[in-house]
Amino acid sequence: MADEMDLGGATLYRWTDVLTEQMNPFFTRQFVTGEQAMLAKITLKKGCIVPMHQHPNEQISLIVSGSLEFVIGGVSKTVHAGEILVIPANLPHSAIAHEDMEGLDIFAPPRQDWINKTDSYLR
Repeated sequence: MADEMDLGGATLYRWTDVLTEQMNPFFTRQFVTGEQAMLAKITLKKGCIVPMHQHPNEQISLIVSGSLEFVIGGVSKTVHAGEILVIPANLPHSAIAHEDMEGLDIFAPPRQDWINKTDSYLR
């Protein structure tokens, strides 16, 4: 739920009020969108696999806690808490959680497949 008090056109959100989607037994997400970008809070349990996919959105991923192994172009790289990975638009990638992790993802422009719930590869 957004707080649309007089903030000069800005909108305030609280994670506690944002819908949490249980994508599968290992993956939950929340997200808010603006006109140009989307911010997502994701939680992956150990064993979660995000299948190889690509999207027309630039992605900036900050690992808040734990770590996440990304596979990009056949190369594996584990990104740890406090590290940020920038993934250009249309670059195929996958991820594996070898431990519980929490992260923040920024997508620009917003992920229309997430908004429309047509992201079946995650469900």
